[in-house]
Amino acid sequence: MAGTGVEFQDYYRTLGVPKTASQAEIKKAYRKLAREWHPDRKPGDQAAERRFKALNEAHAVLSDASKREKYDRFGRDWEAYARAGAAAGGRGAPGGDPFGPGGPFAAYGFGSGSGTGPGGVRYEFRTTGDPGAFSDFFRMMFGDEGAAAGEPEVFAGGRDAFAGGRGSLDEILAGMGLRGRAAGAAGGAPAGARATGAPRLAPVEATAELSLEEAFHGTSRIVELGGRRLEVTIPRGVDTGSRVRLSGKGPDGRDLVVVTRIRPHPAFLRRGADLEREVAISLEEALLGGEIRVGTLKGQVLLKVPAGTQSGRRFRLAGQGMPRLRGEGAGDLIVSVRVVVPTDLSDEATAAARRFLELAHQPNPRA
Repeated sequence: MAGTGVEFQDYYRTLGVPKTASQAEIKKAYRKLAREWHPDRKPGDQAAERRFKALNEAHAVLSDASKREKYDRFGRDWEAYARAGAAAGGRGAPGGDPFGPGGPFAAYGFGSGSGTGPGGVRYEFRTTGDPGAFSDFFRMMFGDEGAAAGEPEVFAGGRDAFAGGRGSLDEILAGMGLRGRAAGAAGGAPAGARATGAPRLAPVEATAELSLEEAFHGTSRIVELGGRRLEVTIPRGVDTGSRVRLSGKGPDGRDLVVVTRIRPHPAFLRRGADLEREVAISLEEALLGGEIRVGTLKGQVLLKVPAGTQSGRRFRLAGQGMPRLRGEGAGDLIVSVRVVVPTDLSDEATAAARRFLELAHQPNPRA
């Protein structure tokens, strides 16, 4: 578990699947175990809570093809890193030096056991101390997906740093998502991750305006930077203010952060992962009931309106809202009905309405 011990968590064993398991098998195993160990089913059971967090961490890695490939590739290094951290300070991985003798990354020539690499740059791991967060190693390798709500990080450019040799220090650091600081006499003032001691440059931000349909299905945008055109993948479920980060893809090796803004929709109102909309029904449908078609962002669904439905009544259609940016499933669609009564009645229709209202006497609703 993240930051709480030195044991390497085998994500395949956690989910009870072989390393050859398909994505469908991983998803099925996770859903079954998550239902079994959900804290709501075992209130006050600390073991169940720890088990549930472990299941979520394992699924978050193995359900993502890119993360799974890195896990399969560097899992042993993580175990060695954890043991090195425990031997160094007995406080788990964050207290150790992964670049020192015996560390999993010592082979890349980053420096000695002091944690200081070429050019006097010190590289460190950062952790929130949250036992339920991702392991620090996977924050480093895969991006800090838990940094803030609505802020997924697209890990980009990391694989090439390990292919075909060591690569430069800057390339490896950029690929691993590490941050550095100059190790000076006063404890190290921030100085960026370059061996030259140049200050770390702020990320470059761009805004992507999306329709609600694009946010629902996922889309992409082309960003032009310094004469280069980059295609940025926007995941399903983003909201206004969501941030998609591409490490090292901006000018001068800066990170590129794309901030999304969702345009208002003429029919749907969004509240988190839930959507709301209004649908008009006839007087006959309100009085006698019936089935009506309701448009969603997936298509049309049938809504059963019971007899005697009042104007303003709200119906909840489970799973017909926005996809959740984190986790599985989707929000709900809340449908409010508005009863539309006939107008311009003929004399015959007016007389018939009076006879009906005499039979279906209605008390004063304002009394």
